[in-house]
Amino acid sequence: MATIKDIANELNLSVSTVSKGLSGASDVSNKTRQLILNTALKMGYIPKQNRAGADPTRICVFIENMGYERIEQFGYDIIVGFKLEAAAKKWDVSIVPLAMNQESEYNYDDYMTANHYAAGFLLGFTLHNDFIAQMQKTKIPTVLLDNVVYNKNVACVGVDNQQGIFHVVEHLAELGHRNIAMLNGETISRVSQERLDGFRMGMEKCGLTVREELVAHGDYMADCADKFVGYFIREGATAIVCASDLLAHGVLRELYRMGLRVPDDVSVAGFDDLPLASYTTPSLTTIRQNRLAIGKNVCMVMEQIMNGNHVNRLLLMPELVVRESTGKPKA
Repeated sequence: MATIKDIANELNLSVSTVSKGLSGASDVSNKTRQLILNTALKMGYIPKQNRAGADPTRICVFIENMGYERIEQFGYDIIVGFKLEAAAKKWDVSIVPLAMNQESEYNYDDYMTANHYAAGFLLGFTLHNDFIAQMQKTKIPTVLLDNVVYNKNVACVGVDNQQGIFHVVEHLAELGHRNIAMLNGETISRVSQERLDGFRMGMEKCGLTVREELVAHGDYMADCADKFVGYFIREGATAIVCASDLLAHGVLRELYRMGLRVPDDVSVAGFDDLPLASYTTPSLTTIRQNRLAIGKNVCMVMEQIMNGNHVNRLLLMPELVVRESTGKPKA
């Protein structure tokens, strides 16, 4: 059974560096962290305090509309964190990717029962998805990422989206910004609604007026930023809060195309702290989700539901990471 020391020896790294990589510490480079996590999974590492584990249990992870195979993708750390904790509990985990917005060809409970799965974890699903509708009545212990369903067998795990955006607005207001725009994700997304609520709460707390013309909905990808940025600038925005780092990357790209400097002319902030946030020019101020911790906590909540302890929602605290893309507005 592999230990942290075994991983350190395999990679010629210090034990402390491996320990930090396994805990998701931000002072370990993304390249090194991915190497550590991949090696830990390959060597069958199990956290020492959990090695007693439980009897083998089959778990199914359904993923839709979310990348998870590379460290720069949002779902990577979540899946790795989940797998590490699942290994500690001796769970047998299956990953089932689904086509985006695909209508389910089978009943969720029937599928889980027929394949002898004890519980499920769903990532990347939108509120209108057929699978989410089935969660209203499921009897299978299930954990959803970010989506809330009021069923004693279903729990939600994620970060406090409202608090995250609230912190960004507070940061920008302290720098002196008054005309703050928000480029949000899809209107059908619960995450988008919570982040918009956080934006409004932050603006109110800082004594600022939400100008509806400075609030727009696109999606969470970079390409949608082009159609909104010019309008925001013409309406006098000095800062743009984005609902994802990919959106923020698109905003940075469009501002550069327009000949505007960040943060001298416009400040930009994102959400997620994907690896790209450290490497954009300038580096991106953003809200960090500890996705490794999210994955690990999904296992904890799932185990509670399987043991008959009903959990509605577990929210982790996000962290404001200030980098180079935000600064004081022009006088």
